[in-house]
Amino acid sequence: MYIPPEWPAEVRPPSVPDWETSAVAWLLDAVPPDYRAYEVLRRHPVALASMARHHVGSAIEAARAGYRAAAVDLKGHLPPHAIESVLDTYRAEGPRLVRLSHAIRAVERALRGDLFTTR
Repeated sequence: MYIPPEWPAEVRPPSVPDWETSAVAWLLDAVPPDYRAYEVLRRHPVALASMARHHVGSAIEAARAGYRAAAVDLKGHLPPHAIESVLDTYRAEGPRLVRLSHAIRAVERALRGDLFTTR
């Protein structure tokens, strides 16, 4: 079975029995800790994947907005080198979130029963 490059290393391949257990554990790490309290998300991994996709999508938008506003918002409250460090943090976090989003989409597709093929 082909596994796409964005597939997370922490999740067993869909061809392995009970792979969904590793998918649920990994997805729960991608959302706020309070999501663990909802049994429905453990029983229905597709719902968890959908919520994770929306959550991470919102985090991407928030990081972009924060990056655009950081220099103005923090001017006068932080020294210039600290503002640049904050911007560096956004520059690192943005791509990490985008990679996470791609990985969540791959897992969600598999949970929905899609089969991966090479392109």
